[in-house]
Amino acid sequence: MRIDEILYTQGFGTRRVCAGLVQQGLVRTAGAVVADPAAEFETEGLRFTVQGTEWEYHEKAYLLLHKPAGTECSQKPSTYPSIYTLLPSPLRLRPNKGAVQGVQAIGRLDQDTTGLLLLTDDGQFIHRMGSPKHHVPKVYEVGTKHAIDDTQVARLLAGVVLDDDPRPVRAAACEAVAPQHLRLTLTEGKYHQVKRMLAAVGNRVESLHRSRIGPLALPEDLAPGQWRWLEPAQVEALRTARASQPENRLSR
Repeated sequence: MRIDEILYTQGFGTRRVCAGLVQQGLVRTAGAVVADPAAEFETEGLRFTVQGTEWEYHEKAYLLLHKPAGTECSQKPSTYPSIYTLLPSPLRLRPNKGAVQGVQAIGRLDQDTTGLLLLTDDGQFIHRMGSPKHHVPKVYEVGTKHAIDDTQVARLLAGVVLDDDPRPVRAAACEAVAPQHLRLTLTEGKYHQVKRMLAAVGNRVESLHRSRIGPLALPEDLAPGQWRWLEPAQVEALRTARASQPENRLSR
């Protein structure tokens, strides 16, 4: 693939801008300046620098982000900073067949919710992970206002009715880790679902953190606001994840 086309696919600007970066001597591979925009390179494992920024070629971007509190999962936030400002500009500018450029969050977390968030520019992967028929489990660590009792746990497992849906919503798993710490596993995503489920059993969410999606756990060494690329094995494990699948820790 031509180097200017490689830069374009990775989000470094329009084709004209990418050709200009090469012509200005701002692109290097293996430590050497690339001077010709038409120079051909094998993309597999290709590493290069653009204006001093190191980059590795990825045909599709699959990321995990440790979402911090006080951020919105929106390109156009209303009150708080957008999670997309935590990412380098090439990830926000990657060309896409759709109307929106760059990687997109798979689902959303409220501004005060922290934890594991997946982002990608692969539309099929977004659909696969977001489809309710696949029942990919998501695990939340819930801090509650009141102590959790066995009755509340039993009701969450049996199912509670939310005001917009007469069908009971059940937790796939529910464990009282501490008097005011609940570990809740859900296989569907509704608006403010955890908060509304806890309210339905007479409690209140004081803090909310997503620790796992399917087989993928939030890495312990990834601080709030940090992101990293997913490994191919992690992407494949997420593609095949189902609620009945045993959980295997794949965090790094």
